[in-house]
Amino acid sequence: MKRVLHRKIILLVGIALISVIVALPFVMMILSSFKTMAEIQSPVFRILPESFSFDNYWEAMRQGNWARYFSNSFIITAITVSLGLLTMSLAGYAFARLNFKGRDLLFFFSLIGLMIPEQVILVPVFLKIKEFPLVGGNDLWGNGGIGFLNSYWGLIIPQIAHPFGVFLFRQFFLQFPKALDEAAKIDGCSRLRTLLKIYVPASLPVFATLALLKSIGSWNQYTWPLVISNADNMRTVQLALSIFKTEYAVQWNYILAATTLIALPVLLLFLLLQKYYVQGIVTSGVKG
Repeated sequence: MKRVLHRKIILLVGIALISVIVALPFVMMILSSFKTMAEIQSPVFRILPESFSFDNYWEAMRQGNWARYFSNSFIITAITVSLGLLTMSLAGYAFARLNFKGRDLLFFFSLIGLMIPEQVILVPVFLKIKEFPLVGGNDLWGNGGIGFLNSYWGLIIPQIAHPFGVFLFRQFFLQFPKALDEAAKIDGCSRLRTLLKIYVPASLPVFATLALLKSIGSWNQYTWPLVISNADNMRTVQLALSIFKTEYAVQWNYILAATTLIALPVLLLFLLLQKYYVQGIVTSGVKG
């Protein structure tokens, strides 16, 4: 009993220590967002600001069109997550429940995408988006215009699907017995109806998990929006932080205030879906 108690105490202390280490940067960011520029640059470090004032927040939101920046990020994230869940669930279902020639080989090639860094394919994807046929002034061969540059679809299309999402759905769908498909087929259900009526309602933890991961990834995306768009009305919240940086100075108090506001939607989403996130990760990794 004593050994079990000691192990529990050590485990709890370890979890508490890790939690403090993880939470400390966020706490410091929030506290520093209330500090003046003089306090931030002061050689004497103080954890708490001299006074809690929202002036940094008001002034930060007055610089630039933040209503537009937030709406851009919300629209891009919402469409990316919706289309991503649709395409990845269909692909995961096909790899898990359909028997067709070359299925395992195709799944193997899809997993290769997990090993390729985003920066490696940045230029080819950019060229494909720019040369998309019959869009943005392009002709049938993708020449003469700008394609999907400076557009929502240019920001959304490359982020829709991801090999990890396909893998997660496949792993979860593999846990269902084959008799379930046979029973649905006897009842006259098509493959698509079987997916929608049986598999989707039973897969809410996986959908919630991927919705959370895709939302965080899309909301925090910086490199691709920086490459694909240069118009102010297409800026996302991450790119908009650059307005506080000039050639001569960096307005750290405004950056910290804006960053705190930017982090709030993702933090709230995580708090709402954390139960399903843990459940989805655990249940999807049971079978290979």
